[in-house]
Amino acid sequence: MARFLLAAAGVALLGAAPQRAPLPTYSAAYEPRTVDERGMWMEADEQERRLRDSPLVIRDEGLNRYVRGVLCRTVGEERCNTVRIYVMEVPAFNAMMAPNGSMTVWSGLLLRVQNEGELGAVLGHEFAHFELRHSLRGFKKKRTASDVGAWVAVLGGLANTDTSFIQLALIGSMFKFDREQEQAADLLALQYLDRSPYPSSAASELWQHVMGEADATAVGRGRKPKQRYTAGFFDTHPTELNRALTLGALAAKSGHGGDAAATAYRAAIAPYLPLFLKGQVGLNDFGGSEYILSLLAKNSGWNGDLLFARGELYRLRGNPRDLVSAAQFYGEAIKSGYSAPEVHRNLGLSLLRSGRGADAKAALTEYLRLKPDAADAKTISSLMQN
Repeated sequence: MARFLLAAAGVALLGAAPQRAPLPTYSAAYEPRTVDERGMWMEADEQERRLRDSPLVIRDEGLNRYVRGVLCRTVGEERCNTVRIYVMEVPAFNAMMAPNGSMTVWSGLLLRVQNEGELGAVLGHEFAHFELRHSLRGFKKKRTASDVGAWVAVLGGLANTDTSFIQLALIGSMFKFDREQEQAADLLALQYLDRSPYPSSAASELWQHVMGEADATAVGRGRKPKQRYTAGFFDTHPTELNRALTLGALAAKSGHGGDAAATAYRAAIAPYLPLFLKGQVGLNDFGGSEYILSLLAKNSGWNGDLLFARGELYRLRGNPRDLVSAAQFYGEAIKSGYSAPEVHRNLGLSLLRSGRGADAKAALTEYLRLKPDAADAKTISSLMQN
């Protein structure tokens, strides 16, 4: 029953979805008024100043302009005009927006979404948190719960009474409120999509991919995949299954189609794909990474970037059979036209560990020919002599 609560709320809000229920009145020039608000804005401004100088920020004008374009096409020009976007080299699925109007988008998100529609669904969700002032409401709720919890602990110590139940109830209430915020943001983001060039179904499709990756990660780590049907007591977000089912039902009800712009998205992200893939492979998540690579290949075919990343994934896991597979993927990447010298080095290393000395030497020799000034040239040369 619990998994249908969000759906019921969404139908109530979007019951007239085909007629497009009006969006909330938007004020771009909102100024902090209370002590809490001014404190949050000051902290957010300071964090943004540090963020601008962070080495993790990808300072590519084209990429930033493209991500901004997707946001503007999703929420509308009026809403997106004042947003400052920072794309960061962080290989995890995330985006967030501060109360002062700055938004961070992680490279792991850009790797995982399959089209502009899915990216717009995430960016719209984060903007919805901003528009609904959830950061302030959450701050007040958490601070109040923490203050009350501290006083309960003090009084409990004086009275020698058990306060664990009261503290647990306060913490549970705080996290439950966060779940309600997530649900409200989901629904408002769906309204954005319903007015955008993108299909409303993009949000549901995105969460199906998230579930698939989570299951693949679990299998890769020897665990049984299990999608929970209800949120746990301490969970701050609705479950992925809950979101996928609810958002899919609401999208079907709205009937809003559109072009998800998958081809345009792949073309825009292609120059950054090697960087994003390198970060993902470095997460040591074989199952999840294999799932992402397979999903990307399903849409664009096994190109050189994907084949090289797959070779890296298998080589780094390093089982004997993995080294054979890695060598195969490196070879296929070379045949496809992949030209980075490192593909020959890593092919040679895989062959060397598989006991194929002559083939390994040939691959490593090609690496040194292509990159004679490589930092590891001496090490590679010594390996070839052994």
